[in-house]
Amino acid sequence: MKTRIEIILLLTLSMHTTMTRTTHAQTNALPGNPTLVSSEKDLQKLIDAGAGDYKYQVEDYFSNPISSDFELSPNGRYLSFKERDDKGKSHVMIKELSTGKITPAIEEKENVIIGYGWATDTRLLYLMDKAGNENYHLYAVDIDGANNRDLTPYEGVRASILERLPENPESIILLMNKDNKLYFEPYRVNIITGESTKLYDNADPKNPINDFKFDKDGNLRGFTQIFNGKEVQYFYRPVGTVGFKLLNTASWYRKFTVLAFNYASKNPDDAYVLTNVDSDKARIVLFDMRKNKVIKEIFSNKDYDVSEISLSGERNWEIDYLTYEGEKRIIKPVSRHFKTIYKNLEKQFRGYEFQITGKTNDEKQYLVKVSSDRLFGGFYRYDTRTGKAILLHDLMPQLKEEDMAVMRPITFTSRDGLTLHGYITLPKEALNGGKVPTIVNPHGGPHNTRDSWGFNREAQLFASRGYATLQINFRISNGYGAGFYKAGFKQAGRKIMDDLEDGVQYSIAQGWVDPDKIGIYGGSHGGYATLMGLIKSPNLYKAGVDYVGISNIATFFDGFPEYWKILKEMVEDVWYDLDDPKEAQIAKDVSPIFHVDEIKSPLFVVQGGNDPRVNILESDQIVEALRKRGVDVPYMVKYDEGHGFLREENQIVFYKAMVGFWGLHLR
Repeated sequence: MKTRIEIILLLTLSMHTTMTRTTHAQTNALPGNPTLVSSEKDLQKLIDAGAGDYKYQVEDYFSNPISSDFELSPNGRYLSFKERDDKGKSHVMIKELSTGKITPAIEEKENVIIGYGWATDTRLLYLMDKAGNENYHLYAVDIDGANNRDLTPYEGVRASILERLPENPESIILLMNKDNKLYFEPYRVNIITGESTKLYDNADPKNPINDFKFDKDGNLRGFTQIFNGKEVQYFYRPVGTVGFKLLNTASWYRKFTVLAFNYASKNPDDAYVLTNVDSDKARIVLFDMRKNKVIKEIFSNKDYDVSEISLSGERNWEIDYLTYEGEKRIIKPVSRHFKTIYKNLEKQFRGYEFQITGKTNDEKQYLVKVSSDRLFGGFYRYDTRTGKAILLHDLMPQLKEEDMAVMRPITFTSRDGLTLHGYITLPKEALNGGKVPTIVNPHGGPHNTRDSWGFNREAQLFASRGYATLQINFRISNGYGAGFYKAGFKQAGRKIMDDLEDGVQYSIAQGWVDPDKIGIYGGSHGGYATLMGLIKSPNLYKAGVDYVGISNIATFFDGFPEYWKILKEMVEDVWYDLDDPKEAQIAKDVSPIFHVDEIKSPLFVVQGGNDPRVNILESDQIVEALRKRGVDVPYMVKYDEGHGFLREENQIVFYKAMVGFWGLHLR
């Protein structure tokens, strides 16, 4: 069971610094070195450089939708959604469908509502942190805004929902590092009273439990334990027995994830498991947990990892559909019920991507999001009785589909023979045969994530200014099998950069790209790749934007927050083992901070002041080092943000400045 390992490793995709830190917890002063931050006047010059007579402004792409994040109540009586006010805040509203009456439920104030959802027919859950620090608190509130309660009122504690309990919806199971900042432990929490009970002690510091699996009734059935730093062991307790038994031991990057128990089976130990323990591509199997053996394969694909199974709680837990992501997201309908839904949706939305985002408990109403590479999307309510989907809201009606750019899937071969996939978003000039300036946009991670087909606001903004955007799923990107994933181990700053360059050369060969006008921009690992691209290939990349990026691999490990330290040896597989002299030297060779004298192209650095993954001093040190060499590096910091900007006003200023930066250096 690797879900939590993968999630936390994804969160550790960025690095901290060992320099002396200044944080809000230590002092009231601003974090980092505020004297390095560019003045408002200098940043305004960048913004002004991007001004022009364009049909669409930055606000058209990055203002929050007027209404968004729609959810159906379990009984189908209510529709919840976020509604933007004139200050850019998005509040959660409740609409009674029979009367049309709208009631405010959650007011977004100083901190952003990161996510919300229905707990019962009368109560909502929502998640917030403080200015991007990622110590998430979970709150519960009645649908009329009353009885608003912080369910996790603990300072410096990070909470996440582990399991919803459909048989007892007034309780949920959370993970919190409340008693020990190193480890997460499961708690059963009453969403009305806030009363919590710890369900299991994470008691072995050498081999800590990293994930827990509960069933729909709240019984702990299994857990994943880290073993000797780089392996995971899955333990399971067969129904009716005492104690947990070891099922398997595998490398940490191998999957054995219980997606759901097979409640339709007479055998209570049957489960649907996502695994690649015995295969390259992850597949879904029906697994006898008591006998520790595969019963049968449910779903697989020869080219891609499969990912999801959807079961019906109303129709005796039959399989409704299965999914995987290749060039696009693919849904395979299974049950007769869902085949009818799929056929109707496919007929109504042919040529578009549709995704089930919610359903009522009786499964008569479904919430469907419809989108494409040129359509930001809209929410529809599908009624099984009529077979029709009715539009609830077009999320960004100001962006006309016919004006948006096409995102093309691409496939090519790397210089060492790997098949690589990616996407290029092409402005109309390129479609008409012109060679256009291009922005290479490496994703974060570098592991446990990937780029996907669909509407990309950044790429569409760039296309509106005449730039193509190239996104490569380089080795280690998620979804292409264990071999492809492992091929990226210890290749940060090396073969991963080669993959990006090979994608550029492929795109040049297709006649899309002006080879003299190529920039590079990314966030987190993408920011690191931006810096390394300017160092490694100064003749290829003419400018770069480093967004919450990494400058020193050694400080990555030294700066781990407490709850990441148990993952250190796994992350060494992805990056480098600094206790090994040879690898430590490689890590230094590919750490940008040691090669600032090789950065010749213009650079723009952007950072969140409260970033818990990439401490602000990571960005400070690259800016300071370049300025000591006399290089003018514009530097934007937002002190109410963390690892990436969430606030509307900050996003708009950032993208205005970035468009201006590209205008100065790529046109």
